[in-house]
Amino acid sequence: MKKLQILFLLLAISLASCGTSKTVRESKKVLKGNWTLNSIDYSKTGSYNVTLLNDVSKECFENSTWQFIPNNNTGIYSITDSACATGDRNFNFTILEVDEASGTFNFLLKPTNEKGKSETNQGFRLKLTVLTESIMQWQQTVTVDGTPFIINMNFTKL
Repeated sequence: MKKLQILFLLLAISLASCGTSKTVRESKKVLKGNWTLNSIDYSKTGSYNVTLLNDVSKECFENSTWQFIPNNNTGIYSITDSACATGDRNFNFTILEVDEASGTFNFLLKPTNEKGKSETNQGFRLKLTVLTESIMQWQQTVTVDGTPFIINMNFTKL
């Protein structure tokens, strides 16, 4: 009987350790809803031709609307600029806590079709640097000419 109790205790501990942290659960509650991607800026000055998420340019992404549905880790963003390829894009996302002490998170975004299937199985890792009830910022670090280049995506909640 004691062996069975120990086995259940070990199973409960391992299941608890696999769950998401309280901080990530709270972050998902804040993330839930509709956001606007207001602006995109870079860590270096200059004129750059950047395609974000293998989709469209910075100019097309600015003022796009985003909906996050945390209970199933899905969402939709809508490109509305008539000079761009307009329409809704589906995605799956995950928030991963990198360091609880510093409050840093990674945001994993994977474009999908309407049924939640990825055609390329490609995703994007972004750093979730700010998340409050009204603002959110993602950072993506890429390499340009052998040096780090940071893309900041700045959102406000609708």
